[in-house]
Amino acid sequence: MHTNTPIKRHETLKPLSRDHHHGLLLCWKLRQGIQRKVDPQRMMAYCIDFHKQHLLSHFALEEEAIFPILGNEHVLVKRALAEHRRLTRLFTGNEEPLTLLSQIEEELEAHIRFEERVLFTAIEATATSSDLDRIERLHNSLEPVHGTHSKEEDVFWL
Repeated sequence: MHTNTPIKRHETLKPLSRDHHHGLLLCWKLRQGIQRKVDPQRMMAYCIDFHKQHLLSHFALEEEAIFPILGNEHVLVKRALAEHRRLTRLFTGNEEPLTLLSQIEEELEAHIRFEERVLFTAIEATATSSDLDRIERLHNSLEPVHGTHSKEEDVFWL
């Protein structure tokens, strides 16, 4: 059974968990936009920007620094990598926007919950101090740029 008790995360992984929070916030924004019947093209443009500004660097950091701790052949890592590929296809897809938005909202949230509750827990149990130092170094070099939106940011969810 799921509880809403916050997960105690190692300091080195907290920036990634904050990135995950931004991803969950995107899912909430999409739910609000869909419910309010906002133009799907408008929401898709926001998603494309979010993917470029946040997700690409986040995925790169996980794939370069986090996943190797368990190894790319580990079942949890294989799942995460497959989900990264799937999410990238959704964010860059040419299908009907409302369908893509619904899939992004659903699959991004499920992916983040999996990484937070299952994958990161396994990584914390396995990581050495040198692994954690490497994550921190790489995170500082690849850190996503939050808050890069202009003051004219489309707040479609309001």
